Amino acid sequence: MASKTFSWKKFFIRIFIVLFTLAVIVFAAFKLSPWPSAMIIRNAFNRGGVTTNDALEKHVPKNITAILDEVYDAADKDAKLDVYYPSSLAANELLPVIVWIHGGGLISGDKAHIRNYCKILASYGYVTVSIDYSVAPEKKYPTPLKQTAAALAYLQKQANRFHIDTAHFILAGDSGGAHIASQTANIIYNSSYAKLIGIMPSLNPSQLAGQLLYCGPYDIDNVNTEGAFGGFMQTVLWAYSGSKNHKENELFKTASIINYIEAGYPPSFISAGNGDPLLSHSKALAEKLVTINAKVDTLFFPQDLQPALPHEYQFNLDTEAGKTALQQSLRFLNSLQMKFTL
Repeated sequence: MASKTFSWKKFFIRIFIVLFTLAVIVFAAFKLSPWPSAMIIRNAFNRGGVTTNDALEKHVPKNITAILDEVYDAADKDAKLDVYYPSSLAANELLPVIVWIHGGGLISGDKAHIRNYCKILASYGYVTVSIDYSVAPEKKYPTPLKQTAAALAYLQKQANRFHIDTAHFILAGDSGGAHIASQTANIIYNSSYAKLIGIMPSLNPSQLAGQLLYCGPYDIDNVNTEGAFGGFMQTVLWAYSGSKNHKENELFKTASIINYIEAGYPPSFISAGNGDPLLSHSKALAEKLVTINAKVDTLFFPQDLQPALPHEYQFNLDTEAGKTALQQSLRFLNSLQMKFTL
C-alpha cells in the first residue's frame, strides 16, 4: 500500500509541475508579447461585429447595388474594399462618396461588419465604401494610413465605374477607424504632418468635403490605462506601435492626432456615447477644432442619461440615440452643400 500511495503522490506532483510550467509560460507570453491578449480581444470583437451587422439587416432598404471585395492594391492581400450605391443611378450619374473605415481597436474588425450600415447610408444618395486594412499585431503603425491612401487613389481611378464624384469625398470611421480617418484628413490638409509621418496624400484638400468621426481615440498620450478598459488599451497600443512602452516610439507620437491639427482642418461631425470610455477624446478633439475655427458639429449626451450609451452606440438603430446619430450625420452632410441629385 505504501508503494501505491507513493506512486499517486508522484503522479500528482508531476501534474502540478506541468500545470505550474504551463501557467508560467502563459504568464510570460502575456508579459512578453501583445499577441495572446490581442487574439482574445479579436475573437470577441469580431463576433460582436457580426452580431451588430446582423441586427441592422431589418433597416436596410432594397435596391442597393453592392460591389464586394475590390482589390485596391494587388501587392497587398489585405487591400480590399466594398462599394454600395443606389441601384436607380443612371450610367453616368455621380454621387458624393463616404469612405468608411471600420473599427475594432486596430487589432480586429472587418469591412463586412459595417456592410448594412453602409447600405443604409447609400440609400440617402451617397456612394459608400468600406475599406479593409491590416490590423495589429500582424502589421504596425502606420500601415493602415498607407493603405487608406492607396484606397483613396484607387477610388479616384475607378470613379466612373463606381459613380463617384471625386470632388466630394467624405472620410468616416468608428473607434479605431475614426482615428485612421482623422489622421488621413490631416495628411491631406497638413503637408508638414504628411512629411513627418511619411505618407503623401491621395486627395487634394479641395476634394475632402468633411468627415464623420464616431467614438475614436485622438490623444494617445492621455489614454486611461487603469481598469479593464485600460488593460485593453495597453494591449492595443503595444500591438499597434510595436513597442511595449509606446511613448518611447518616436514615429508613434504622430498617432496623437490632436497635437498636430492646424487651421484648415476639414469640417467634422464628432460623436460618442455618454458611457463610452473614449468620450473624453471626442470632446477634446471637438474643443481643439473650435480653437482653430474649423467647422465642427457634435452629438453628445447628458452624462446622467440612462441607460448609458456604450462605445459604438450609433450602430444600434433600434434606439432613439442611434436614430438621432444617423439623422444628425445626414444633416451635417447636407450642410456641406454638396451638389448632387438622386
